[in-house]
Amino acid sequence: MSSNSAVDSNLDDFGQYGDVSVKLGDDHVAVVEIHRPPNNFFDLELIDGLVAAFSDLDEEDGCRASVLCSEGKNFCAGAQFGSDGRRGGEITATNADGSPRHLYDAAFDLFSKRKPVVGAIQGAAVGGGLGVACFPDFRIAAPEARFTANFARLGFHHGFGLTVTLPRLVGNQQALDLLYTGRRVKGDEAVEIGLADKLVPLDELRQAAYDFACEIAGSAPLAVESIRYTMRGHLADAIKAATDNEKAEQDRLRTTNDWREGVNAMNERRTPNFTRS
Repeated sequence: MSSNSAVDSNLDDFGQYGDVSVKLGDDHVAVVEIHRPPNNFFDLELIDGLVAAFSDLDEEDGCRASVLCSEGKNFCAGAQFGSDGRRGGEITATNADGSPRHLYDAAFDLFSKRKPVVGAIQGAAVGGGLGVACFPDFRIAAPEARFTANFARLGFHHGFGLTVTLPRLVGNQQALDLLYTGRRVKGDEAVEIGLADKLVPLDELRQAAYDFACEIAGSAPLAVESIRYTMRGHLADAIKAATDNEKAEQDRLRTTNDWREGVNAMNERRTPNFTRS
């Protein structure tokens, strides 16, 4: 998604966190943008960049709400997998104290942030990218948006806390539908089922998300943070428990033939032939 000049003209640079930039305006709204166009594939480095950005904004009194957006065609196309099933980016690292750090540890940290976020969703939010899209409090979507929990189509278990966030947005039965089938949900249907909150034309998306964030920023900031904690404060711990199981199931299923077949079929743009093995 290309930058909206009307929005950016009111913003000052706040910081750069790897492939994540942050700008902040005098209306107390920050724009946090992912820069890995066109697909904005994610890995631990990118999510840690988001964690660092939102952590700094939590400590910045001049910020009361944020917009999360991405440069390029797609919001976040999830993880990039090669024909051998390997991810295109690292999902593990080592903390300064020598302890291991996993992508889902970063997910827990992300959902622990205090201030409200509005997502501007264009193009694809796929797999783990759907998990990232479920992090904001609200999602403003373009008609071209495509929300896809495609894990089962890859022979894989869903992740990034979607066990918790997806049913919370669309209900348990609708979540099962999306997770079992891996079907694509376009912007208009996303609004119908509660996965997105508002549909606007693509060229108005950034401005609409920013305007909504400004409405939030116009409320008393301590009250908003207090309300958010009451309404969402449980999410981080619930996601920690969920991702522990999600990671274990992903590790198990990554050893199967169906996983290799699912990834090969995706890369070859064909229908997978799963064998339950």
